[in-house]
Amino acid sequence: MIIARILGTVVASQKDARLSGKKLLIVKPINLDGTDQSGYIVAVDTVGAGFHEKVLVVAGSSARLAEGNKDCPVDSAIIGVIDSFDISKAE
Repeated sequence: MIIARILGTVVASQKDARLSGKKLLIVKPINLDGTDQSGYIVAVDTVGAGFHEKVLVVAGSSARLAEGNKDCPVDSAIIGVIDSFDISKAE
């Protein structure tokens, strides 16, 4: 799983019919301290995430197992909205 922040949307008027009705979002992977990693990912939204929210993203075959993506040509899917997370230091 990847932690990312939503930056925007993708509108594609011509696409595979199995993607009809699916919201495509641009996400930016982030580090645990909230700083940006390099690159961007286009992911199918399966949870109704909003702009600038932190989300959990899965890729590959896991994305095709997300709700509503069976037999869809997707490589990344948003499967959760992060409310908070806590990192404990090992002693």
